[in-house]
Amino acid sequence: MSRASVIHTTRRSRAGRRAGGGEEGAEPFRAYARVSAVSGIVFAGLFVAALVLVRQAPGIAAPDRVYAAFYTVGQGNVLVTAGLYIVPFAGITYLWHMSATRTLIESLPGSSSGVPRWLQLASGVLFVCMLFAGTAAVGAVALLTVFSSTPLPSPEVARTLAAAGYGMVFVFGVRAAGMYMITTTTLTRRRGLLPRWVAAVSYLGATFLLVSTTFHPAILLVFPGWVLLLSVVLLVVARRPRAAAVPAPAPPSLAEPLTDPRPEDLP
Repeated sequence: MSRASVIHTTRRSRAGRRAGGGEEGAEPFRAYARVSAVSGIVFAGLFVAALVLVRQAPGIAAPDRVYAAFYTVGQGNVLVTAGLYIVPFAGITYLWHMSATRTLIESLPGSSSGVPRWLQLASGVLFVCMLFAGTAAVGAVALLTVFSSTPLPSPEVARTLAAAGYGMVFVFGVRAAGMYMITTTTLTRRRGLLPRWVAAVSYLGATFLLVSTTFHPAILLVFPGWVLLLSVVLLVVARRPRAAAVPAPAPPSLAEPLTDPRPEDLP
């Protein structure tokens, strides 16, 4: 075997090891995709359930009599409190989904930029923080009625807490979710994981979250709906053969400098 053939074979083998090609790289790839998809589906279900329960609390536009009736004679306090306990589990499953998605992306060959990767991480963590803090503020009075016998605060205090919670979720949390959608779509699209139409829908949904100014709870369904869509796509990708799911490594360029193979690579 000539020296040039040895060098070419060595480079191809190294590229294959970096790409995790073959069946050795297929199983970890499918495992990451399944974990990301399953955790994303669980997050979407828990998030919607928590939203429905916490939404039982009066909104910021409700009059004083509605606040007083809800927190004194209403039975919705238990439902709101139950929703508060579901929110942490939704956040935990989302962190699993985000971590598995990042690991899946980084396991594939392709161009990588530090800016989208770190923006994805920061926006995901910020979304969870705003979700936790916002729902805690909205459900604070309901939690007080269930676990304390002290006099309830006035409707003005309850409305102020609700307004603070709405601001954290609808103003800051929603924007963080939109930023996470943009960065995740960009990274997965570069690795060939998302079809073009899914990427287009993702960018449109993210733009809607970034520019929206409404406090209607329906806006919060955009993000779990997108996570559910992404999870379904990852489940489909995980079932495909390895060669169809991951782009093949590029052949060595003629302009690439020739380097001597390591002794262990020589026949």
